[in-house]
Amino acid sequence: MENSNNTATRDTNPFDDPAGPGSEASPALDAAAVLTVDRNATLTLGTDALIVLDEGLKHKRGPGNCCGFLPQFTKTTRAIPFYNILWTELNDFDVTVRYAQPSGKQGCKVGYINYTVTDKSMHAHAKRWVDALLDRAYPSNVKRRKRIKVLVNPYGGQGQALKFWTREAEPILAAARCEVDVEKTGYRGHATEIAEKLDPAGVDVVACASGDGLPHEVFNGLAKQRNARRALRKVAVTQLPCGSGNGMSLNLNGTNSPSLAAVAIVKGIRSPMDLVAITQGEKKYYSFLSQAVGIVAESDLGTESLRWMGSLRFTWGFLVRLLGQTVYPAEISLVTHSSDKQGIRQSYRSAAQEQQNMAAENIPPYPEDEALLESAETDVPPLQYGTVNDKLPSDFETQDNPTLGNFYVGKMCWMSPDAPFFPTSLPADGLMDMVSIDGTIPRTTSISMLTSVEQGKLMDFGAVDYRKLRAYRISPRQHQSSQGLRAKMLKFLGGAGQQTEGLISIDGEKVPFEPFQAEVVPGLATVISKRGALYEYDMPREQ
Repeated sequence: MENSNNTATRDTNPFDDPAGPGSEASPALDAAAVLTVDRNATLTLGTDALIVLDEGLKHKRGPGNCCGFLPQFTKTTRAIPFYNILWTELNDFDVTVRYAQPSGKQGCKVGYINYTVTDKSMHAHAKRWVDALLDRAYPSNVKRRKRIKVLVNPYGGQGQALKFWTREAEPILAAARCEVDVEKTGYRGHATEIAEKLDPAGVDVVACASGDGLPHEVFNGLAKQRNARRALRKVAVTQLPCGSGNGMSLNLNGTNSPSLAAVAIVKGIRSPMDLVAITQGEKKYYSFLSQAVGIVAESDLGTESLRWMGSLRFTWGFLVRLLGQTVYPAEISLVTHSSDKQGIRQSYRSAAQEQQNMAAENIPPYPEDEALLESAETDVPPLQYGTVNDKLPSDFETQDNPTLGNFYVGKMCWMSPDAPFFPTSLPADGLMDMVSIDGTIPRTTSISMLTSVEQGKLMDFGAVDYRKLRAYRISPRQHQSSQGLRAKMLKFLGGAGQQTEGLISIDGEKVPFEPFQAEVVPGLATVISKRGALYEYDMPREQ
């Protein structure tokens, strides 16, 4: 659960504090960093963690630090990374520290330690010490006690979302002293209505205890406000993963666990993120995750009759269509920024290195800019390339694809816990990543591609067209042989049931099988994330 920049995974000893013995300023720093309490115990502010030295401690010696405990060095010592500290307070002479501690294989719960300052003359020092611990736990670019509007989809996660919220996430936010207002959604589009009426001045974050459907609705609800641009800047959107598709949390929080995501939200930073403007027919709305035409959309939305298979239905549907070499003809027009895979990789690595350098120097990736938040600009930017109904601008290059197998565009990296489909995707680069694959390539190549996705190596295949786009238009059409005996058999095996036309998926939701156009709107939205300029993904090293 530790922060991606947290040094809890280091091999070094947390007692080796750079401000400790050996530096000229160490006596003063040591005195300010140490709080002596009852039971002959001390609480010390180390470099990266709160060090608890207490001969009365009784706890198991764990093999690792999945949620943040640093390796234990003696039976009387506990180290709690500052990232895990949720809140601390001094009541009279009692000091209480609440923090996230491991619970199960992939979760955490609220733990606490409580001590009494026995030396009454040290009350002022204890107060300063508590303030210093909060400063370490919440760096300058992390807002404390966030005001969070929680939207719970009670139907999400096979009806388990409310339980996930109540048992796993809510206690974390309460321990961190967040101001929380909870509302359950009752029907499709309800979150859009709530977000449209939301007062941006009264909330910092909208947290969706759901799958990816609610964040999609919230972004579009904020975009409908009278001062839409200001609403999208002031209100950060995030996800408590409680649904079947939790792509937003995987990318921004680095986890599929509601409790770990809650900690990531408490400790997360406000970050700008691009949205993708979609026009289809007379409608215009925004996408934050992905758009799919072809095998991915069909395997996701076209396997409803296989729900009894659980999470395996997508894989089964994918394999049936892949082995059947199913094609999804379409005309595609692109505004390409880059199709040079090596150059795309290098640009990503440069962005990642820049972020690491800033983290090493404790430079916030996105310092809070009140002037920007209060900007006079209130409307969302106009579409640069028009709508799907307009004449195609000259910027687009058009190609007919009669044997298209997969057309997949992402604004995030992770599409599922084991599928970093778009490894070079960045939150705010003004671009979207595209994968396009012909449906008639050899089956052995297709299977190799499928198994490469988990390692983030899909783009390495020569048969994969991987690009950075600014905009595109796609006009899908029904394949002429889709009604033949072979096609009907494949539909039956693949779970398509009575499906009579092709499928298009946008942010995991079905939309009409009609032409649509998409373009990136740079930095339009605001989210809560762990690293700001990067998603929670580390590209494999070059061989």
